[in-house]
Amino acid sequence: MTRIDAHHHVWDLSVRDQPWTKDLPVLRRSFSYDELAPALRAHDIDGTVVVQTVCVPEETPQLLSLAAATRAITGVVGWTDLEADDVMDRLAALRGGSGGGRLVGIRHQVQEESDPQWLARAAVRRGLAAVADAGLAYDLVVRSDQLPMVIDVVRALPQANFVLDHGGKPPIADGTLEPWRSHVRELAGCPNITVKLSGLATEAQPPTLDARTLWPYAETLLDAFGPARTMFGSDWPVCLLAGSYDETVRAATEFTEHLAADERADVFGETACRVYRLSAV
Repeated sequence: MTRIDAHHHVWDLSVRDQPWTKDLPVLRRSFSYDELAPALRAHDIDGTVVVQTVCVPEETPQLLSLAAATRAITGVVGWTDLEADDVMDRLAALRGGSGGGRLVGIRHQVQEESDPQWLARAAVRRGLAAVADAGLAYDLVVRSDQLPMVIDVVRALPQANFVLDHGGKPPIADGTLEPWRSHVRELAGCPNITVKLSGLATEAQPPTLDARTLWPYAETLLDAFGPARTMFGSDWPVCLLAGSYDETVRAATEFTEHLAADERADVFGETACRVYRLSAV
């Protein structure tokens, strides 16, 4: 079984600030792949997907160069300006640079957009179509209240391959399931989207890896999408707000212990390999 951590980050504050960490002292430092590597080895993780954190053009080439120098980083979900007129050329430039073969997806911080219809903008839709034409996935990092907008765009672009990060950020802090659960089930009815079993612990308040608190949300995702359309991601180092990497893996293992062996293999690697076309594992 190939084991993949389909969602983690790295950053160096001496190179670029991460303003969103300003009020999060646990995260207000640099995090490197070398710091993560021992935990990956301890859990027999064969490969990872590193994901962008800030919407600036300089970050993605640096992540791709890191991937080129790091065999275990099998994929990069980067950023480009979807509304740019030359978005296709920008994607081609990323693919043609150092480590460009490791570019597997694009992401934008939609969760920070104040426009409730940002994904409905004509320029954004053109950019998403360009991402699809380039053979790349598009990761959706959104708030739970933005899921109706997500449903619309996923239906409007059936040729695109979407990935819902962090389960659509359910309202765990409120202890509620609706309307998030209904929206997730509706979204799962679209065949061109998969979901990451990631980031749930940090949606609780305070952040927690208590399985009893998180299980109703994990169960909803697994039931709606099925193991073949679900992939594990640690969300390291953001997961450290709730617990260690070891605890994050143990929680995901507990959420999936009722599944058959081949279904667990999907969640812990095979789905990510298919969706992101991870040929370098």
